[in-house]
Amino acid sequence: MPFDTFPTCQKQADTRTKVNVIKNNRHKYSISAMCDVLQLPRSTYYYEAKEQSKSDDELTVTIIDIFHKSRQNYGTRKIKHELEKLGKIASRRRIGRIMKENGLVSNYTVAQFKPHVDKCNESKVENVLNREFDQQKELTVVVSDLTYVRVQKNWHYICLFVDLYNREIVGHSAGPNKDAGLVYQALSTIKADLRQIQLFHTDRGNEFKNKTIDEALDTFEIKRSLSMKGCPYDNAVAEATFKIIKTEFVKGKYFESLEQLKLELEDYVHWFNHIRIHGSLGYLSPIEYKIEHLKKIV
Repeated sequence: MPFDTFPTCQKQADTRTKVNVIKNNRHKYSISAMCDVLQLPRSTYYYEAKEQSKSDDELTVTIIDIFHKSRQNYGTRKIKHELEKLGKIASRRRIGRIMKENGLVSNYTVAQFKPHVDKCNESKVENVLNREFDQQKELTVVVSDLTYVRVQKNWHYICLFVDLYNREIVGHSAGPNKDAGLVYQALSTIKADLRQIQLFHTDRGNEFKNKTIDEALDTFEIKRSLSMKGCPYDNAVAEATFKIIKTEFVKGKYFESLEQLKLELEDYVHWFNHIRIHGSLGYLSPIEYKIEHLKKIV
């Protein structure tokens, strides 16, 4: 398109838009000629271009800081929300450009492989939860699942208990065996009164439905719920949480010992609950969400 046929809307645009038009076309036309056509003083163009560059530099530093504080996990959407908390406004497109220019690649860029689960149990316990994942009261429903992680050359396992109310990880454990003992350890780390829990929902893994776990649940009068056979969507929140764990905690990690795994898991769980923002919670951390909800009740 010949330069002198620039659309009228661009000629009548605001200063910032004119500056951007000139910057985007300076490889094709002279700056002086574009300033004349867009009726923008050259001194104004150079001043605005300098200010934009300074603003970009400050924004870049902030985005890099947010990205690394998120443990290289946040993408453009969450970074945008973190910027807004700091009073900075930037489009996801601009954030994405800055991330690309600085080699910031979220751990979520590469899809993760989910292995086939073990043979399930045939218990007649029904799916009482029935995918009612939005709960309005703390600890009303707790869900759980397990995943694997390599420690040296051997597989170890992580078990988590997640409160559906605010997606908080309320209990966790790690060990060499995928069994009821691992689940019981995670249950024992829950700091709240276990009698608050009304329903415990899991998939049909044998480690969840056995005498040891049944006795523990009976002691605190916690009702059971199991997903339908072969239906991971019935335990979607736990599945989603473990996708996060695999991407943010397990991926690319090498653990020398079970002790190291437990220490780093403890640190990650604290970060997950207190700092990591969640889209499903209005971009608040689980603890922030709980505090905000309590304020509304009071």
